[in-house]
Amino acid sequence: MNRLGRATSPYLLQHQDNPVDWWEWGEQAFAEARRRDVPILLSVGYAACHWCHVMAHESFEDDQVAAVLNAGFVAIKVDREERPDVDAIYMSATTALTGHGGWPMTCVLTSSGEPFFAGTYLPKPNFLQLLGAVTEAWSERREELLQAGSRIVGALQSVTAPRSPAPLAAPELDQAEFVLAREFDSQHGGLGSAPKFPPSMVLEFLLRQHARTGEQRPLDMVTQTCDAMARGGIYDQLAGGFARYSVDAEWVVPHFEKMLYDNAQLLRVYLHLYRATGSALALRVVGETADFLLADLGTTEGGFASALDADTDGVEGLTYVWNPAELVAVLGAVDGVEAAAWFGVTDRGTFEHGRSTLQLPSDPGDPDRFATIRRRLALAREDRPQPARDDKVVTAWNGLAIAGLAEAGALLKTSRYLHAAQAAADFLLREHVVDGRLRRSSRAGIVGAAAGVAEDYGDLAEGLLSLHQADGTARWLRSAGELLDVALRHFAHDNGGFFDTADDAETLFTRPADPSDNAAPGGQSALAGALLTYSALTGSLRHRQAADAAVAAAGELAVNQPRFAGWTLAVAEASLAGPLQVAVVGGDEGAAGLIGLARASTSPGLVLVQGEPDAPGIPLLADRPRPEGRSAAYVCRGFVCDRPVTTEAELHALLNSPMS
Repeated sequence: MNRLGRATSPYLLQHQDNPVDWWEWGEQAFAEARRRDVPILLSVGYAACHWCHVMAHESFEDDQVAAVLNAGFVAIKVDREERPDVDAIYMSATTALTGHGGWPMTCVLTSSGEPFFAGTYLPKPNFLQLLGAVTEAWSERREELLQAGSRIVGALQSVTAPRSPAPLAAPELDQAEFVLAREFDSQHGGLGSAPKFPPSMVLEFLLRQHARTGEQRPLDMVTQTCDAMARGGIYDQLAGGFARYSVDAEWVVPHFEKMLYDNAQLLRVYLHLYRATGSALALRVVGETADFLLADLGTTEGGFASALDADTDGVEGLTYVWNPAELVAVLGAVDGVEAAAWFGVTDRGTFEHGRSTLQLPSDPGDPDRFATIRRRLALAREDRPQPARDDKVVTAWNGLAIAGLAEAGALLKTSRYLHAAQAAADFLLREHVVDGRLRRSSRAGIVGAAAGVAEDYGDLAEGLLSLHQADGTARWLRSAGELLDVALRHFAHDNGGFFDTADDAETLFTRPADPSDNAAPGGQSALAGALLTYSALTGSLRHRQAADAAVAAAGELAVNQPRFAGWTLAVAEASLAGPLQVAVVGGDEGAAGLIGLARASTSPGLVLVQGEPDAPGIPLLADRPRPEGRSAAYVCRGFVCDRPVTTEAELHALLNSPMS
């Protein structure tokens, strides 16, 4: 009996017809293992994962494998995106035992949840060998397995002991930039070698570092990386949006899944790069990435789906790759040959079977013709089989999307981006908040049972605060404050940081508290950033102190391994800069000019509110009249305020003064 048919996770639903007798994670599955006196096979993955599909086809759809699993194990299937807490603790075991991690993750547990084997993808022969060896050992040498599980748990619990706080001031932030510069790939951009992931949070830190110090090197690293990604195969040259990562160092061949969290963060990075440099390429990527979010990941309920699959009809990248003959078939001989030259499509190919990803080393000389050819290719590609969509709406990732779209809508004056952010925020607050607490995800408007984790509270609060600054609605500020207060009550760690799970969440063999940032901001840094912004928007010293404590809790990691603490470093830059508070009172043309000037500022962590004096629910507008009836800007930093200014020249001087 397969029990996945009622799951809200698309990943679990992919396995509902397997011959494996799957259980969802929960006490019933563990009770069944105790009743049958068998170990647990835990399989963790996600819907857009290529190698998860491969293992499913090889093993979980195979009757031979299913017979062995069903006879000797209780098999539990977990969507890592729906249960990041479960994923985190068993990934720590996998990494500790094997030296690396990834998905699919395959663990064998005792009936109390202690892991005694952990690995990743296993081909069918190896998987059957593992199942046979565990079955034999469980029967003949069970005490050894139980002791091994206890030792692993004990070791992992000791590893997660908190480090001493280490505040991040200017010298530490400069040292982090120095370490990143050593790890920077000066030939191709990005950090390290293959596989190469978009370092979104590190890029944001470097942009803020450049804004504070005026040094050119941080900006050069951002510009080179962003240009290389935008021109590489990792970027969809026809419809916008970034793939998860590049399997090579040159950004040519991606792992084709497109994740919401990557694109939401990169939207913001390219927007901030455009703001800092005026780059036409960055501006184009902002528009195309935002359009991709709305067109391909938007849901009818107003939220954003999690991902597009890496595979189409079981073939990785089938939708996206081309050969010269296919280009000619769509465009004709002349345009097809020209397009092949533009996009680097050759007979040899850059991918499999003589097909190529599309790259764009430089912009063609005729932009109108280029735009026409792109449209024709995009339309032809729509007739191909399309990748499946994981339409699960994850709270944290939607918060990131709200932040990016709200900022893009405000800075670029594009109302549909702002309206999309508002719709997503409204949906999440209406459906994902249950009895005052966040749920992790929903699907088709039905909220799941999994409780929200720290990143859900931090990222959604971040998005709401960005939206509040974009449209001036007090509701978003109030709701963000409510979420942050829940986080302070239920997630706070005694070292000043935050646990990943609430104090009343399901008890696992250890309570995860990871200070690092991975593909997206970790719970601790997400909360630190939102707390800092909220404190600047409200003047709350309590929230400011909590933000600085959370940054310090990850300070040692941030200085020594900055690649894994990008958002912590970005938040620390904002804290060091004040943050800068700008309140614009008035609604006439003069106010619009002041607002536009403030939005164009690159000051790290600048917060901006607009409205009439004493507007309800907006603290920065309280007791701030219009001087002589004119629209004005009030500028403060670190609880020290300048006199109000009424001209753009005066505001420009304040925003660019040494204190800013």
